[in-house]
Amino acid sequence: MPWINQEMCIGCGVCVAECPVGTITLQDSGKAFIDEQECIRCAKCHDICPEDAVRHDSERIPLEIAANLEKTRSLLKYFNKPEEREALIGRMIKHFNRQTKVAEQTIEQLKILKADLIK
Repeated sequence: MPWINQEMCIGCGVCVAECPVGTITLQDSGKAFIDEQECIRCAKCHDICPEDAVRHDSERIPLEIAANLEKTRSLLKYFNKPEEREALIGRMIKHFNRQTKVAEQTIEQLKILKADLIK
């Protein structure tokens, strides 16, 4: 999913004009913003940005991992006994394993869809 690096964006509006579904807007700050729920992932904004401010999600992976760990750490304060804390971490692992399974199975189904489109 593309996102706008606010520090790199100069607010030129090129991406706004190029977006085929109008999901990119200029905020009050003058910087572009992508509504990730409405984005169709066409990559036109990424290809057209003269400042390279439209970035890829892969750059966010370390930040997302840090946020997941911080969330888990914040939940630990509600559990005093070591076995309760260990159980919480076990539940968080199950939660992220489920997310992994959903992603893996979605990818497999998308590969099938792609193969069907090529036929």
